[in-house]
Amino acid sequence: MEMSGAHIVWECLQREGVDTVFGYPGGNVLSIYDALLDYPSMRHVLARHEQGACHMADGYGRASGRTGVVLATSGPGATNLVTGLATAMLDSVPLVAITGQVRSELLASDAFQEVDMTGVTLPITKHNYLVQGVEDIAPAIREAFAVANHGRPGPVLVDITADAQKARTTLRWDAAAPTRHMRHVPPKPPKAIIDRALALLRTAKRPLILAGHGVMLSGAASELMHFAEHTSTPIATTLLGIGALPASHSLNLGMVGMHGESWANQAIQEADLILALGMRFDDRVTGDVQSFAPQAKKIHVEIDASEIHKNVRVDVPILADVRDVLNEFLPELEKLEHAEWLDFLRHLRSHARADAILEDHGDLGAPQIIDALWRATEGRALMVTDVGQHQMWEAQYYRHETSNGLITSGGLGTMGFALPAAIGAKMACPEREVWVVVGDGGFQMNMQELMTLVQEGIKLNIAIVNNGYLGMVRQLQEFFCGRRYASVAMANPDFVKLADAFGIEALRVSERNQVAHSIQQARACDGPFLIEFQVEQELSVYPMVPAGASLDNMLRRNGNGVAIL
Repeated sequence: MEMSGAHIVWECLQREGVDTVFGYPGGNVLSIYDALLDYPSMRHVLARHEQGACHMADGYGRASGRTGVVLATSGPGATNLVTGLATAMLDSVPLVAITGQVRSELLASDAFQEVDMTGVTLPITKHNYLVQGVEDIAPAIREAFAVANHGRPGPVLVDITADAQKARTTLRWDAAAPTRHMRHVPPKPPKAIIDRALALLRTAKRPLILAGHGVMLSGAASELMHFAEHTSTPIATTLLGIGALPASHSLNLGMVGMHGESWANQAIQEADLILALGMRFDDRVTGDVQSFAPQAKKIHVEIDASEIHKNVRVDVPILADVRDVLNEFLPELEKLEHAEWLDFLRHLRSHARADAILEDHGDLGAPQIIDALWRATEGRALMVTDVGQHQMWEAQYYRHETSNGLITSGGLGTMGFALPAAIGAKMACPEREVWVVVGDGGFQMNMQELMTLVQEGIKLNIAIVNNGYLGMVRQLQEFFCGRRYASVAMANPDFVKLADAFGIEALRVSERNQVAHSIQQARACDGPFLIEFQVEQELSVYPMVPAGASLDNMLRRNGNGVAIL
């Protein structure tokens, strides 16, 4: 049956299993939005800004494991997606962005709202397409979904001209099937490579697993736990690897890196073998790469060939899916014991944890809020954080018991991410309790999405950590600029009144004895709920590895201030 290009867009999305699209209409997607009315089962979420819509699609993809979809018009509508696409690219999130473009005959003429979106997004997408013919819409969309989910996931953009949307043709679904990027099981690693890795695992005295986001993307959390228990190997995680193992598990050391746990960082430096799973040796994890894990042989399991040897030279590179490799390792390994190594790590941990920050000294600190959220939800809520100090405190003080329990912008560090991403996450997983943890700075970057929250009738809990500063930048200026604070003090609106203007229940909390009750009120409310926590202004995140320093050189909190280890 013949149909318009605009109808083909929705037909393709429906056949790809999409039921929710986030977007914002405009002139050069007018045909696509008109055709939407003929697909009543498709839920369209009207964001208040295209960047918000892109973060919603991102959060939806992270929470569900499905492909998030965002729709925007040409020109400024499309360019507003750039930050969201870059965020998804760096964090390996499957996402398809569909944008409108001016008519084909106007391309390269500087027409009204014309921007070369394939050129703009080339560095921040896995692939992109400019579609000028109606017959190319279905092949482009089908291939976009295949590319977004093939190997290491990521965002793909499909830019469709207005005339292609209006033209008509017959949809040939089978003929449009992608041939180059079909999802497949990666080739099995050579036996010699697996044998080399097994030999290192058998002889290691101080092994350590470094688990990244790829563990979750692979669906390998249970295999990871089984492997760690079978081989008595402790696990440290990257920021995006949090949740790969329950926080309460005795082998979980917590997060490593710039603001990682001090004992986890020290464990890396003492280990004689690092088994890196689905991570890319980011600079925030390694610190100075020349001094990273100096005593350790390194096995790197990674599905993206470009990440092998990119930042850290390894001894055994394994280009494969994490889950497949763990399933290959397990039958070949006898049960291993590393009692002396585990005792050493327990000793490190018992002498390093400084929970005095959680004690009541009069002022309300952000870590106390995170700790209260953890206790109230028993570590099982889906936490969506923005970027900054509160993000690191969440990683340190919220003990995640479930896989994929933290959604945050890791690679790009995108302020304004949390609120819209949480909307997408809650829509993907309506049965889960979802909390937004956001600073006063990041919240104001996309706070307009409160109206999207209300219009869509979504239950979401929002915790604003208000310290009146751009907290992480202030901390850096305190440590490295002699407390010369430049452009970091924030004049904020009354967040409680703001929430009321959107029709959202809200509270302001400034005393520690009010925290638990306010969290209980938010959880009991049927609709969205916002809590503004007014916290100590100049509290800093510890430990901290200065940029470019070795993991050994951590700034630590002690009774008299800061010490350097």
